[in-house]
Amino acid sequence: MNRRLLRYLARSVAAALIGLAFFIPLLWVLTGSLRPGNETFARLSPLSWDSFVTLDPTLSNYSKLFTGDIGRATVNSLLVSVVTVVAGLAICASAAFGLSAFRFQGRTAVFAVVVLSFLIPFDAIAIPLSDMFRDWNLTNTFTGLVLPGIGNGMAIFLLRQFFLAIPTELVEAGRLDGLGWFGVFTRIYLPLSRPALIGAGLTLFLFQWHSYVWPLLMGTDREHILGPVALANLQGQNFVDYGVVFAGAVLLTLIPLAVILGFQRYFIQSVSSSGLK
Repeated sequence: MNRRLLRYLARSVAAALIGLAFFIPLLWVLTGSLRPGNETFARLSPLSWDSFVTLDPTLSNYSKLFTGDIGRATVNSLLVSVVTVVAGLAICASAAFGLSAFRFQGRTAVFAVVVLSFLIPFDAIAIPLSDMFRDWNLTNTFTGLVLPGIGNGMAIFLLRQFFLAIPTELVEAGRLDGLGWFGVFTRIYLPLSRPALIGAGLTLFLFQWHSYVWPLLMGTDREHILGPVALANLQGQNFVDYGVVFAGAVLLTLIPLAVILGFQRYFIQSVSSSGLK
């Protein structure tokens, strides 16, 4: 019992130290966003509690954000991400249903291509893909910003693995009751797959929210600028107000953080579970 207690305490202390190592930089950024920009690095030497906590916070950095493009960019990012989730779930769920419910020649090869698609970094194909989109006159359009994110291989993979565990007896019963394949998909597969759909939706949302290279290539005007690009534009050539930059980073972090915390239970269930229990 003593050895077991010591192992438990050791694991708890190690987990707390690892969590603290990740939390301290976030705390420093949050504190820096509540200080004037010229004090961001002034309190790092010598290192003390004052480096990570401020007793005189100010919201001036956040007020400066909305005098530029960051406010419009945040709204644009929300719009693009939400549309990507809605359209992407419709496409990815349909593709996963076809790869799990139907038996056809070459199904394994198609699934292998899907798996390969999310193993290749998107930035590696962003430039040739942007040339194609320019030929289609999709530059500086929300359609051009949304389209690459709706067919996500990781989302298809998660949904297919969940769909494979749905009992075939339910499908056969539905077919005997007169349901077509669309009815089987909408009335059997989708209602049973809410955790997987939420997990896939979070994947699509985070992919689109954190995307930088693609919005930089496709959204070059103020009306279509997205959050990560607007945050990078806060850094001038000769002067950088780190207080404003940190405030922008906090703003663009809080939104996906709130989404993840709200749906983390379903996301963990979708990743850890292979189907129904």
